[in-house]
Amino acid sequence: MRKLKNEELGRLSVEEFKSAEKIPLIIVLDNVRSLNNVGSIFRTADAFRLQAVYLCGCTGVPPNKEIHKTALGSTETVSWKYFKTTAEALTDLKTSEFKICAIEQAENSVSLSSVQFPATEKLAFIFGNEVYGVEQEIVSASNLCIEIPQLGSKHSLNISVSVGIVIWEIARKFFKN
Repeated sequence: MRKLKNEELGRLSVEEFKSAEKIPLIIVLDNVRSLNNVGSIFRTADAFRLQAVYLCGCTGVPPNKEIHKTALGSTETVSWKYFKTTAEALTDLKTSEFKICAIEQAENSVSLSSVQFPATEKLAFIFGNEVYGVEQEIVSASNLCIEIPQLGSKHSLNISVSVGIVIWEIARKFFKN
């Protein structure tokens, strides 16, 4: 077994990425404070060719040195928009007929392992603040609440880890279709 060199990975150029087909999924960041988390989320969005990242409230926006440290250029490939509030982002998404899914521990949430979406459905997944999670107002305005099953004592994951887990699970199902 031999590790592949960068030039063997078949990476897309920025132009190729922008014109390539995307998974119809937008990540919405609801007041995410850590710029390192924001950068990591951009990298995950690039890795799975997601449609966009929406940055809301106090969430940092590119260009930013701290975001760039973990994004490694993915802010140039992944489309993004800033909204003053997450509610404004939801209004925009609902106008475009996106299904809104809060990723949160809540009553009547659906386990990530059992959730199913048609490959053609446009999805928006909301991830919340590192301390407070997704705001209740936003959870209430969502079509669905999805929960990552956890077995430990903390029942808490870093937001960039949560994004990676959720996107992998959805992308895995999307690639099967």
